Amino acid sequence: MKIVHVGEPVLRQKAQPLAAAEISSNSTRKLIERMRETMRDAPGVGLAAPQIGVSLQIAVIEDLAEYHKDASREKLAERERKAVPFHVIINPKIRKTSPQKVEFYEGCLSLPGFSAMVPRAHHVSVECLDEHGKPKVIEASGWYARILQHEIDHLLGTLYIDRMNSRSFSSLDNFSRHWKDKSIKEARAALRLI
Repeated sequence: MKIVHVGEPVLRQKAQPLAAAEISSNSTRKLIERMRETMRDAPGVGLAAPQIGVSLQIAVIEDLAEYHKDASREKLAERERKAVPFHVIINPKIRKTSPQKVEFYEGCLSLPGFSAMVPRAHHVSVECLDEHGKPKVIEASGWYARILQHEIDHLLGTLYIDRMNSRSFSSLDNFSRHWKDKSIKEARAALRLI
């Protein structure tokens, strides 16, 4: 499926929640499978239905260990990043967030070629339905909490550029050249954000 880019109206609309009958439908199952394939092909760690032009409150998430292979142990530890198995969140709501905010660089499949530092809650509690319509509560911290917040933002019509520290906005080429190997503290100092 084609991923839509910033400027598409669907990315700025609040997506529609799904009713129980819709969740169990063949069309929803097919949509979830196509979203999974699209996310993996990109590759990405999450994909919300609006990113493929569908205004429904569905997102798929998966952070494969192979995506971490080029990151140092220090970078993984700084981001609290661990593998997250594939799962689906439907009609999610963030119920609790920690007061502690953490900044890291984020990118987005709907805004290709760019990255910026985005402050996010360190820990979140999310209530949602799974792909079978069963309620679940997800407690997440670190990078997983960031992924959840990013994807739920998509379902509410919000992009990371709405939350970013604008001084940190960078092309991916310049991010790789200048910021990728710096700690967030070093990047903040270099950008005069401290």
